[in-house]
Amino acid sequence: FKAYHVLCLLYLYRLDGCNLTRVSCEKLSSVLRSVNSSLTELDLSSNDLQDSGVELLSAGLTSSHCKPETLRLSGCMVTLKGCSSLAFALKLNTSHLRELDLTYKHPEELGVKLLVSVCIKT
Repeated sequence: FKAYHVLCLLYLYRLDGCNLTRVSCEKLSSVLRSVNSSLTELDLSSNDLQDSGVELLSAGLTSSHCKPETLRLSGCMVTLKGCSSLAFALKLNTSHLRELDLTYKHPEELGVKLLVSVCIKT
């Protein structure tokens, strides 16, 4: 319970290389949906999130309380499916996102095009 409140008050979550998985994304998603969320930068690079984790994370990103400016998912094994859920989330929540890092294990070209089209429209 205490850890949840501490996470809500942080502006920057640097969780790169922390062995996070799909289960971790489910918990993090609930923090992102919190009314008290003050997140502006989220770095989940070098974690084995895969598409299933990114889908759960995307659910949190749809919240109007979530306003990240930087999202780093480098090396998280994201494919077209993960990009689609991320694009959908960014489209639903008028994005404040200024930086999105999907380097290393690049998603398919169509996934990148989906994200670019959403980012250009917001």
